[in-house]
Amino acid sequence: MREINRRFNYRKVFLMIADAVLIALSALVSNAVVSWYGIIRHDNTIGVAVQPVRILGIMGLEVLFCFFMLFLFGGYNKAWRDLKAKDYIFCGVAVIMGLGLSYTFAHFMDRPVTIQYMVANTVIATAVIVIFRLLFYRTFITLRNADDNQHDTRERTMIVGAGNAARMIIQEIQYAQSDPNNPSNSILPVLMVDDDMAKYHTKIQGVEVLGTTANIPKLCEEYKISLVIFAIPSCTEEERKRIMGYCAESGCRIKTVPYLSQLFLDDDHQQILSQVKDIKIEDLLGRPPITFDKTKIRAFIEGKICMVTGGGGSIGSELVRQIAKYNPQQIIIVDIYENNAYDIQQELYLEYENRLNLVTLIASVRDYNKMEMIFDQYKPQVVFHAAAHKHVPLMETSPAEAVKNNIFGTWNMVTLAEKYKVCKFVMISTDKAVNPTNVMGATKRCCEMIVQYMSQKGSKTEFVTTRFGNVLGSNGSVIPLFRRQIESGKPVTVTHPDIIRYFMTIPEAVSLVLEAGAIAKGGEIFVLDMGDPVKITTLAENLIRMYGKVPYRDVEIKFTGLRPGEKLFEELLMDEEGLQKTDNKKIFIGNQIDIDPNVLTNQLRELRIIADSNDNDRTVEMLSEMVDTFHHVTNQ
Repeated sequence: MREINRRFNYRKVFLMIADAVLIALSALVSNAVVSWYGIIRHDNTIGVAVQPVRILGIMGLEVLFCFFMLFLFGGYNKAWRDLKAKDYIFCGVAVIMGLGLSYTFAHFMDRPVTIQYMVANTVIATAVIVIFRLLFYRTFITLRNADDNQHDTRERTMIVGAGNAARMIIQEIQYAQSDPNNPSNSILPVLMVDDDMAKYHTKIQGVEVLGTTANIPKLCEEYKISLVIFAIPSCTEEERKRIMGYCAESGCRIKTVPYLSQLFLDDDHQQILSQVKDIKIEDLLGRPPITFDKTKIRAFIEGKICMVTGGGGSIGSELVRQIAKYNPQQIIIVDIYENNAYDIQQELYLEYENRLNLVTLIASVRDYNKMEMIFDQYKPQVVFHAAAHKHVPLMETSPAEAVKNNIFGTWNMVTLAEKYKVCKFVMISTDKAVNPTNVMGATKRCCEMIVQYMSQKGSKTEFVTTRFGNVLGSNGSVIPLFRRQIESGKPVTVTHPDIIRYFMTIPEAVSLVLEAGAIAKGGEIFVLDMGDPVKITTLAENLIRMYGKVPYRDVEIKFTGLRPGEKLFEELLMDEEGLQKTDNKKIFIGNQIDIDPNVLTNQLRELRIIADSNDNDRTVEMLSEMVDTFHHVTNQ
């Protein structure tokens, strides 16, 4: 602190000397200008005086009174980096008042100056004092940033919010300095912003609050910020959207701390920086976060052998990530696509090293014998069935494949789950299973029927279904397509200007699955209240803006028409199901529908024969017979 005060005093002395020189020079220049003007007009009375002694006396008065007023107006109380527009105005006013006092004092000393001199000197002195401060401020900032950049290669970072999350982030970064291999070493916290004015100019571990969220774009430019970390996990959705708008204006890379309900903090895991993620389109959706009971989920998962089919997919891989946090005995990833399975395997190896008992297997749920070998060897206690064909248009052209994978893959899994006495079996369904208009939705409705049939058999295994809408960023969502189109400079394609969908984030969807499994008793269809639906057009517009472009001007949005099997609106519950509340106000339970076991098993037997014959038309007809709410829409 003493060193800081010493450096600040040096700057104050330098500024006073500069002001004295500038005010004196302004007097000389003003006198010369006015005298020259008098000579041109042949009027030698216009200038102050030609005697050097008299002009020196006037200069002394001006310097003295200007110093006094600048001190009074705080002209020497702030560091260069803290100067604002009002400070320049106050300096100008101080100079004007100081000069006015010097002219008055000179008059009483019988050394009056002409009006022409007063006007000229006031304009010149005020201008040079303000311009000098402005130019020196810019030079100071430029040199300081250049010096910082030269000696520090870390990414210059602004932290939005000056609360506990910011404190934890800064402490983590500073603690990481002792470990050269820690990735946090690449971050340099430069400043913070916060809308609580009581925090203005306060510091956390030496990092100062230098403005409000409205100042984000300006401060980012001024301090050469390249990374903004949004660290207000408890803010409302409305505040988040507003602040995210300022962050987007800055043009910097943006990372966000998850909502408070989504942070994973306990006695063994107090790090927050590792949970900071790049901004995603869901951050601009305008829907509130959904809270989940982590205590129940931990009791459900901890110490269990958990299997995830489709474990390399978007939902499956997030299931694996979240399950890993709750200390399972073992995680078994089953997926037919080796690239995805490999990616999540390596990600978990990197994060957990040898602390996680992870098995990754390449297998298809369609292969009953292979799946039985896995059940027999690993004896899973909890099974999450996420493996499925989900792309609506593709399944319209290959209905037999959709049936083989979705329906009979599910049949294999529930049969083996019952045979090997799995404690809980959780199937991932979709809102497209409600009054389906496409093959994919019809197959998923059949899967729901199979799960409910198994539950009604009185099995010791608790069978449960979770149903939710579209998942942002999943392999089957529109977001990856929109991103590719924007990045390649092509128009963004939306099927219909009025098409709407219910959306949730992948972590929310997975948390729903986990909590549903935790509270399930068997036979339920858990449904998430996802709030208001979102227009796909709005989603496209927001994503374009996230790329710093203007919709319809920089990037065209092209409407292509509804695809085969696609409808404008999705539903979450069938009419006959009704709703039951749970302890989580966002989670509801659809009533179990009675299944006639003889009818269902006979229909499945016939459907298998038809699908194996690859008769697509007959396959769709049989699906319509099994699912009485299936009304096939081709949109052709």
